[in-house]
Amino acid sequence: MSEVLLGIDIGTSACKAAAFDRDGTVLAQVNEAYPVYYPKPGWAEQDPNDWWEAVCKAVQRVLEQGIRASDIAGIGIDGQSWSAIAVGGDGTVLCNTPIWMDTRAEEICGQMKARCGEQRLFETSGNPVQPMYTMPKVLWYKEHAPQVYRNACKILQSNSFIAYRLTGVMTQEPSQGYGWNCYRMERGEWDRELCKELGVGPQLLPDIVPCHAVIGKVTAEAARLTGLAEGTPVVAGGLDAACGTLGAGVIRPGETQEQGGQAGGMSICVDRCTADSRLILGAHVVENRWLLQGGTVGGGGAMSWFEKEFGAAERTAAKANGTSSFAELDRGAAGVPAGSEGLVFLPYLAGERSPIWNPHAKGVFYGIDFSKTRAHFARAVMEGVAYSLKHNLEVAEEAGAQAQLLRSIGGAANSRLWMQIKADVTGKRFAVSSSDTATALGAAMLAGVGTGVYSGFEDAAARTVRTKSEYYPNPEAEACYANGYRIYRQLYENLKNLMNEGEAE
Repeated sequence: MSEVLLGIDIGTSACKAAAFDRDGTVLAQVNEAYPVYYPKPGWAEQDPNDWWEAVCKAVQRVLEQGIRASDIAGIGIDGQSWSAIAVGGDGTVLCNTPIWMDTRAEEICGQMKARCGEQRLFETSGNPVQPMYTMPKVLWYKEHAPQVYRNACKILQSNSFIAYRLTGVMTQEPSQGYGWNCYRMERGEWDRELCKELGVGPQLLPDIVPCHAVIGKVTAEAARLTGLAEGTPVVAGGLDAACGTLGAGVIRPGETQEQGGQAGGMSICVDRCTADSRLILGAHVVENRWLLQGGTVGGGGAMSWFEKEFGAAERTAAKANGTSSFAELDRGAAGVPAGSEGLVFLPYLAGERSPIWNPHAKGVFYGIDFSKTRAHFARAVMEGVAYSLKHNLEVAEEAGAQAQLLRSIGGAANSRLWMQIKADVTGKRFAVSSSDTATALGAAMLAGVGTGVYSGFEDAAARTVRTKSEYYPNPEAEACYANGYRIYRQLYENLKNLMNEGEAE
């Protein structure tokens, strides 16, 4: 079995390793979980060594499913955004990394704006200064963990850290550049002078290479730990959302990926730097393309939280029915009318990202009365996430990026009810890929392009991407959701001052 491509996905809750043939068929896939640590309010961190250990175990288990290491033509890695992995000269991880939902560097952001000017920083990177981004976290190290900053050789991202462990080569690729406020988005290069002005030593910035570039080969030590063949090519990889966008077949301007993983949101492919301070602008893993992105912290993670805390009855029913607790939650929620009979949910469970950018935002259920059941709450969670998506899409349209068909990926895409809710709330058409592993597939596609398995991105998408199902908006439900969306928007506006005051106490 030649030309097998391996995709490694470093998610928030688990690592996924998946092997694909050149047509995108999954040959083997494995998940290995690891924890998130919440040591203080506003902090969310992980140990990158946990990621590496999970990668080693996951790859070993993939190979145990009949994949020969010698058949793997290339390896691609994608990972969660906005890591700040401080590694020493010998590659040692110096501390846990704050992850994408960590807001400890909020005060640092004010210092950055005062030092260099908010507008200048935005014009350079195409993104506002936010505490979740990489640069403020590095400056946080400098101020609050000086020994970490002093001993750091490079600051790596999640995918580049795993690529380093596999190859011994430290790199940075464009799709993760947007976490650095000194990254020149349009030109794809570092502004080293701005980096110095901000107070970060430019020596911490790895060299930038294309996402599909082969950066090195699996070392003897990595081969021993993973079971991979020494000398297997490894490409730089990219941001999970960008790889998922590629894995969904979104490579042309106007095409859009909708994310239904732990975090929710969308990525609209554009052929120019269309920056808007309310959204996220990042380089696509496809050269000369960018992604105008919107994201909520409460995507699929909001339903996972609800299931964990309130889904005991559904877990019991799932055992009796041979289903899953999420399928049972779907079943109950499907019996509740569109709009959840006035119950509205704000999915701001760890602050919120675009377009409100408020680390103090809180989750809210509004409209509770004696008639409401657990099924109402489950449906309201789905609808709240869909309202967040609609909000981001509206802002993107104001910025000049119009989404028509949205290609959905992530676990939430397996819920027919949730997909229909999203179509009804947004008034858009949705398509779900036949692959449940679009993010890892995107990483594998990068490896295929980089190693010559595919002649280019058009060839890769044409060979691998197929649609499983489509969803069209129901005009009657659209009208109902218009009122729910109005309440959703007004709730935050009415409560935001209270949310912010609560954090200040």
